[in-house]
Amino acid sequence: MASSSSARSSYWLVSGVLTLVLGAAIVNQAEARAFFVFGDSLVDSGNNNYLTTTARADSPPYGIDYPTHRATGRFSNGFNIPDLISQQIGSESPLPYLSPELRGQKLLVGANFASAGIGILNDTGIQFINIIRMYRQLEYFQQYQQRVGALIGAGKAKRLVSQALILLTVGGNDFVNNYYLIPYSARSRQYNLPDYVKFLISEYRKLLMKLYNLGARRVLVTGTGPMGCVPAELAMRSTNGGCSAELQRAAALYNPQLESMIIEVNRKIGSDVFVAANTHRMHIDFVSNPQAYGFTTSRIACCGQGPYNGLGLCTILSNLCPNRDLYAFWDAFHPSEKANKIIAQQILTGSAQYMKPLNLSTIMALDSRT
Repeated sequence: MASSSSARSSYWLVSGVLTLVLGAAIVNQAEARAFFVFGDSLVDSGNNNYLTTTARADSPPYGIDYPTHRATGRFSNGFNIPDLISQQIGSESPLPYLSPELRGQKLLVGANFASAGIGILNDTGIQFINIIRMYRQLEYFQQYQQRVGALIGAGKAKRLVSQALILLTVGGNDFVNNYYLIPYSARSRQYNLPDYVKFLISEYRKLLMKLYNLGARRVLVTGTGPMGCVPAELAMRSTNGGCSAELQRAAALYNPQLESMIIEVNRKIGSDVFVAANTHRMHIDFVSNPQAYGFTTSRIACCGQGPYNGLGLCTILSNLCPNRDLYAFWDAFHPSEKANKIIAQQILTGSAQYMKPLNLSTIMALDSRT
């Protein structure tokens, strides 16, 4: 009887220790910086794998250079920008919100709500059918907060969100998969380009304010890249091998207005909540001078077919380059992992011509003191 009682005591002692250890782990993770991601295929880490849509990257050769060498749903040969930012802030990459693995302690790392094909506008990407549009991503963010509140308490959940880093990448599809998707598209008949850009910026401002009202306090907001220079647009619109003038005009109108809107929103709030990441300039650096960054080309995609490997999807039947590090673009629209690393480094340490009003390393230094 004594040995049985001793065994029970040992069992309850071990159980108690395990409970304390697990509880401490959850609290420590809650005190670490969470990371949330919103946007489109440039930052989608696999949500579309769980949806009935053609906008997906869950089959080879996507992921060929990812640590597992398997397609994960990232529109990259390897890591995407959220992965690289996660490494910079010393965290694991947040899981896609739709992943069944996102539960328990994993929730405290953050979540990726991004979905390939979406835009600022709800009618962007309608050809992809079932994607997580921005309003729905924000609804999921509310749902996430309720789930975390049930795990660690409402007060700690609120603090986790307010101290989190957030990345928002959206807008490119509102041009390539909406306004310029087909000749005489509905939006191009409704607006001339300058007025369409103003409309996008006004709608984007509403999204930023919704994020702020949901507790976001540190948000990196990226502009569009040089949309007219991606392999897909070179294949479809290029004359004499040059970038599409019309899409370059769209980017030239959109990006400065986005930056001005962010400055105005911060002024209204009274704090630098939103940070403008000039991803257009980051891309232009290596698109205009690929050799300076170790690329042999910034015009031809590594994976694809047709002119510039810019037509159709990247599949197992596509042309595939043997060395992805020599290509600025992985597929018809998306940068290679190496190009993503260049962009992520500028987000971390870039000067004011790349990051306004401050870069990520400055944000981390400032926030570590509070």
